[in-house]
Amino acid sequence: MSTSPNLVAVVVAAGSSRRMGFDKLTASLLGRPLITHALEAFQRCGDVDAIVLVCGSERVEEFTKLAADFPKVNKVVPGGRERVDSVLRGLEAFASPEPIFVAVHDGARPLITPEAISMCYKQAVEFGAAVCAEPETDTLHRVDGDLCTVENVPRKNLWRMQTPQITEFSLLLSLIREMQEGGNLVTDEISVLMRSGGKARVVETPDWNFKVTYPRDLQLAETVLKARMK
Repeated sequence: MSTSPNLVAVVVAAGSSRRMGFDKLTASLLGRPLITHALEAFQRCGDVDAIVLVCGSERVEEFTKLAADFPKVNKVVPGGRERVDSVLRGLEAFASPEPIFVAVHDGARPLITPEAISMCYKQAVEFGAAVCAEPETDTLHRVDGDLCTVENVPRKNLWRMQTPQITEFSLLLSLIREMQEGGNLVTDEISVLMRSGGKARVVETPDWNFKVTYPRDLQLAETVLKARMK
């Protein structure tokens, strides 16, 4: 009888890159497509058993070629209209036996490391769910429709959520299906968990793990990767 994988990963790369102005997922980062840096981190992480890559429906063939160098990527599947749709398709791509835990990662975060993935996974095993994040350090203000400041938002106990976000596989799968039936949309997996009354352990990311959103982020990401190589 086959044994259920302990941890699998869904790497989501189905975004439109609207704010970037060009396709960030295949943008050159140290001479390689950006998405491959995230795939390499999960490939190198000893805790990860298998990976499903989710991409735009018209790019499956292209991304299958990009993933060919990473043996843990066993499927490349087309995403959906919203992020949650893409995550669901990624989850459903795993065949029986059902994995125990799943790490959902945004492919536009190329700086994630195998060590950070393992740290998050360890906490997920202990607490049921965990998420890589960093504490908010800036002063925060809420603004009105005219972009004028309205009130200060205290930053104490505020954290910026990142990925991977690791939860029990069967729980996340059932919660997303229930949420879609109700017509609800959320922006990340921990929000799905929280809507059901659950919690996740926050794990402070030990190194850079920002999302590449604007062209300037590519320059910073390249600087970080070069520094790691020294």
